[in-house]
Amino acid sequence: MLTRDQLREIELFSHLREDQADWILAHAEVRDYAPNEYVFKQGEPADYWYAVVAGEMQIVQERENAEYVLATHNRGSFSGEVPLLSGTPYIASARTLSATQVLRLDNQNFRDMFGVCPVIVSKLFGALQWRIQTTEALARQREKLSSLGVLAAGLAHELNNPSAAATRAASQLGTALDALQAPLLRLAGALDAEQIALLLEVRARAVAQAITPEDLDTLTKSDREDAVGSWLDDQNIENSWDIAPVFVTAGISTEALDDLRDSIGDDALPDAVGWLCAAVNAGILLREVEQATKRISGLVKAVKSYSYMDQAPQQAVNVHEGIDDTLAIMAYKLRQANIVVARQFDADLPAIQAYGSELNQVWTNIIDNAIDAMTSAHGKGRLTISTWGDAENVYVQIADDGPGIPPEVKARIFEPFYTTKEVGKGTGLGMDIAQRIVFSRHRGEILIDSVPGDTRFTIRLPINAGLIKTEGAGG
Repeated sequence: MLTRDQLREIELFSHLREDQADWILAHAEVRDYAPNEYVFKQGEPADYWYAVVAGEMQIVQERENAEYVLATHNRGSFSGEVPLLSGTPYIASARTLSATQVLRLDNQNFRDMFGVCPVIVSKLFGALQWRIQTTEALARQREKLSSLGVLAAGLAHELNNPSAAATRAASQLGTALDALQAPLLRLAGALDAEQIALLLEVRARAVAQAITPEDLDTLTKSDREDAVGSWLDDQNIENSWDIAPVFVTAGISTEALDDLRDSIGDDALPDAVGWLCAAVNAGILLREVEQATKRISGLVKAVKSYSYMDQAPQQAVNVHEGIDDTLAIMAYKLRQANIVVARQFDADLPAIQAYGSELNQVWTNIIDNAIDAMTSAHGKGRLTISTWGDAENVYVQIADDGPGIPPEVKARIFEPFYTTKEVGKGTGLGMDIAQRIVFSRHRGEILIDSVPGDTRFTIRLPINAGLIKTEGAGG
């Protein structure tokens, strides 16, 4: 049993009068816990406020299948006031590290304590202000890191495809180049300068055609391959059915092969055909390497542009470029969710003075929510991004055909920590961050219109508004 003197030895209760200490003891419950025992658990209804009388307990939070330590409470520390005051479940768990004794007040007595023991309330609210600021800062940082992780994963997938294609093509290119050498040496000894020039001309046309091939339907392509393959067989050319598809892609017909045979003769024809096939393959593979490396370079450029790396944070911003960079970074997630993107951009939209990387975070947060909404509704969707402007503002509208936002959710959508996602799937800060960036940093606004099948976020941004500089803005 806890005595009045023992209670007043604890710093939190040290300034209580005797009658106040007696009220606490009469209305509180003292409980003992063994080491590694839960005092309360994350997600449970918040029914009690706790103060540590002896021992030590750790506040831990579970998210994304991992456990994070938020704080360690020793004698005199307290916990549980935030969910009691906000009417929400416990946002974390309390677990003892050693044998621990706690004093707890239920919800009603906790509130009654405000009038009976105002000296405790002043201490409680001093600590409460610091805890809320710290929790919010950590949550915002976690939201940024979570978004960064999603983008990084998507970017890794986007880079993997062109990287693998370039590696494969480069490997095969070596084989194709080796196949060029032997027939070329034999042809150099068998043909005169005019015939060599003709062969090089055929090769140039064939490679150019192979890089941008004619769009043939399956039946036409098959018929042409059969015709070229039969022609090669008639000339006793080996591997005719491997060569035929390459020649059809390169636009080399049986008529062209007749002309080539007439020009160089039957004896040189097998080497000429082998060399042409290897040359066309090499050209195609070289083009694949070029396209893959351009794709990689384009993604790197998009990342740098998205983050405004090596650029001033505030500058003239092309809104369309920021949206395109965001879509490029999120391409994997959009493709994975079967989302079709439609752009309806105003070609005359002016640049605006803005914090470019922060606006990209706005586009990211809204688009990411739209993807989740459409995916949960029907596993696919259409995202329409429109822009327009007037003399003073530019407007960006991001619309989706998801299930819509219920009125009760719409009323709280910009509220910090409010989320409709499962525990561990979201912090409830994405839209709060977007609102802060648009309203607090750019003097703009976000408007929401939503019915089932049509949800529209319209972002208004002044063209030349005086931007607000605040420490740690945007998150």
